[in-house]
Amino acid sequence: MYSVLQLGKKYLQYYFHAKNGHGHGIHSPFVFEFVDKVLLDKNKYTEFDSIEGRRAELLKDNTVIEIEDFGAGSTILPFKTRVVKDTAKVSLKNKKYSTLLFRIIKYYDLKNIVELGTSFGITTSYMARATTGKVYTFEGAKSIAGIAVETFKRLDIFNVNLTEGDFDQTLVSKLKEIGRVDLAFIDGNHRKKPTIDYFELFKNSIEENGMMIFDDIHWSKEMEEAWEVIKKDSTVTLSIDLFFIGIVFFRKEFKVKQDFIIRF
Repeated sequence: MYSVLQLGKKYLQYYFHAKNGHGHGIHSPFVFEFVDKVLLDKNKYTEFDSIEGRRAELLKDNTVIEIEDFGAGSTILPFKTRVVKDTAKVSLKNKKYSTLLFRIIKYYDLKNIVELGTSFGITTSYMARATTGKVYTFEGAKSIAGIAVETFKRLDIFNVNLTEGDFDQTLVSKLKEIGRVDLAFIDGNHRKKPTIDYFELFKNSIEENGMMIFDDIHWSKEMEEAWEVIKKDSTVTLSIDLFFIGIVFFRKEFKVKQDFIIRF
C-alpha cells in the first residue's frame, strides 16, 4: 500500500494529466456521453438520503467485532478485533463514488450486478436502489456480513443476494448460478494476482454491453500493475481511469482500443 504522501503525489500527477471533467477534448462520443450524462449528473436523487443516514449510524457505532480477513491484510493476522465506526471510516466507499455507481447503473439500466466486497452494505445499497434487477454481493467476514444484512433490513432493500465466506470457495459456483453479468464491481482483495484472476473469471460472464469496475486501482504498486494488465487485455475495448476507480468496457462497436484518464 502506498503511503499518504505517495498517494498524494500520484493524485497530483493524475489530476494534471487527466482530461477535463467537463468533457472538453474527449473525441469519443460514448465517453463524452458518459461524462455529460453520468459523471456530471447533478440530480438530487431521493434514494440517497436514507442510505447516508445509515452511513452516519455506522460512523458512530462503538460495537467491537472480530473480523476474519481474506484480503490484502490477511498476511498479518487472520483475525482482527475492530470497532465498527473505525472500520466504517476506512472501508466504506465515500458518497461521491457510491452515488457514481448508482448513476452508472441507472443510466445504463444494468440488471445483473455482482459486487466483491460487501463491507457494511452502503455501496451495495446504492447499487440495489439503482436497479430493477438484482445485486449479488460477496463478503468474506461473517461479522461484517451480519451488519450488512442489518443495513438492508433497515433500508427495506430486498433485491440483494449476499454470499458469505472466502471468495475462492464461493465465487465460481455462485457465478454459474447467476449466469450473465451486466456489472462486476471488484472491491474485495487489493493484490495483483487475485485482482487479475477476478478479471479473467468475470470477463467470460460479462455481457457485451456490460462493464467491470475496479476499486483503488492506484492503492499500491501491485494494484497499478494489475490495472495495466487488465487495460491491455484483448477483450477490453475501452478503459476509463478516474484514479480511485477504473472502468473497463467490452463493447465490440469500438474498433480501436481506447484508454482515457478523466478528472473526477
